[in-house]
Amino acid sequence: MSVPDEHLASRRSLKSRDTRWARALARGIGGLGISPNAISVVSVVFAYAAMELLMRAGDQTTTAGALLFWLGPVVCIQLRLLCNLMDGMVAVEGGKGSPVGALYNDVPDRVADVLILVGAGYSGAGEPGVVKLFDQFPMGWCCAVVALWTAYIRTLGASLTGIHDFGGPMAKQHRMATLCAGILIELIQHLTGRERWGILLALTIICFGGLWTCWRRLAVIKRALNPSTAQK
Repeated sequence: MSVPDEHLASRRSLKSRDTRWARALARGIGGLGISPNAISVVSVVFAYAAMELLMRAGDQTTTAGALLFWLGPVVCIQLRLLCNLMDGMVAVEGGKGSPVGALYNDVPDRVADVLILVGAGYSGAGEPGVVKLFDQFPMGWCCAVVALWTAYIRTLGASLTGIHDFGGPMAKQHRMATLCAGILIELIQHLTGRERWGILLALTIICFGGLWTCWRRLAVIKRALNPSTAQK
């Protein structure tokens, strides 16, 4: 089944899509008869698993528990991103696209972002009584809202200009990379008994980087709608 042109226009440009392993994996998944829409739904399952692990990670009292509950979310986040890669490749390169593919490509992503970022906010990082500029719990929710804003502005821009802007500095892949880095810092701090601020730092960067991304995308839309302002 062919994929509508508007669906192709909404695809993020990814170098990994041209790698040999990605093509082989996409062919294997397509050969099993798994639909791209099902892959998109599975990405939410991995995001939910990441959230559940993160919400329990800060309470672990053993080395094995800390390793499992901090590294588990990193694995789940990478599997979520792998699903995001595979659903598009199976749909487009594998010829298994559907008329509702755009819905399955976008909506599960928004759910997954919220689950992971809110889960990070509930991860119990940081010690009580420590003076810090921001609290982790509301920062997780702020990041979730900002992530939705970036996607909304991209979609709004596409409806007004016909072009999807996936620019950063805190697009989806940047958010997830930053959070994974924060989780690894948190794991080291947890295992060494130090004050834990890795997740809070990551969420703060994601939040303010996301706001910057929103501003940049809005500026791009404004220039496209009013080219005369770009010449001034």
